[in-house]
Amino acid sequence: MVHNPRDLLKGYVEVSSSPMIYHRINEAINSPRASMENIGKIISEDPGLTVRLLRLVNSAFYGFPSKIESIKQALVIIGTRQLRDLALATSIVNLFEGIPKDLIDMESFWHHCIACGIAAKVLATYRRETNVERYLIAGMVHDVGRLILYKKVGDQARTALLRCKSEGILLFLAEREVMGFDHAVLGGLLLQAWNLPSSLGEAVTFHHQPHGAKHYPLETAMVHVSDIIVNALQWGSSGEHYVPPLDEKAWELIGLPTSILSPTLNLLEEQVNEVIHSILIGGES
Repeated sequence: MVHNPRDLLKGYVEVSSSPMIYHRINEAINSPRASMENIGKIISEDPGLTVRLLRLVNSAFYGFPSKIESIKQALVIIGTRQLRDLALATSIVNLFEGIPKDLIDMESFWHHCIACGIAAKVLATYRRETNVERYLIAGMVHDVGRLILYKKVGDQARTALLRCKSEGILLFLAEREVMGFDHAVLGGLLLQAWNLPSSLGEAVTFHHQPHGAKHYPLETAMVHVSDIIVNALQWGSSGEHYVPPLDEKAWELIGLPTSILSPTLNLLEEQVNEVIHSILIGGES
């Protein structure tokens, strides 16, 4: 059994360009001498990131009537903080390599996570939340801890997967039985180590138990509900074989009528494949 989940983070904390991009852009945004040119230059230093962002902002996910040709134009139309969050979301996907294929299909994993992020963004849009891209990120990284388990303790992760199927229990509960903690805790610790917003860390840590979120209950509830929607639709998989139960108080906290579920699913179907294409394809033009 792994006794301290922090021991598994070595290598993901010290070497990671994704949070670095986020923090560089954030520093430029908060500087009194910040300019669109400065922020655009930071992003443009990474050609692959530039291509992914432009592909994403020109997809049906945003549905702008005319094509956005440059990062500077994207900054003006979408907003600096929103593009900062998109840069983080699209970069994290490329951080995890060498995951054993017999444990997880990475395309299916990211299909699940991206769909969860889009669902959270759609729900936040219905609520008229500000900067809904932060919900996209929270949904996209909610299962990132599972990748570290697959990479660092593959045998124990495999045992949890087998126990999930043989005993008919939820995977995060099987992880706790085998390792003493689950992927949600590990993912939250990773985001904390990266010094990312605490709202992301709390939403990830408690997405299976939203009642545990003390400071950001709404963000956590959004990810919780979105995860259940995507699991129910079987859009990709991070290893879970069953649909986690809905925390009714989380749905009440979101405060949306059930009538929005049908249009939400329609929007998801329209957007998921395009966003997956935009983010998962590398830097080719």
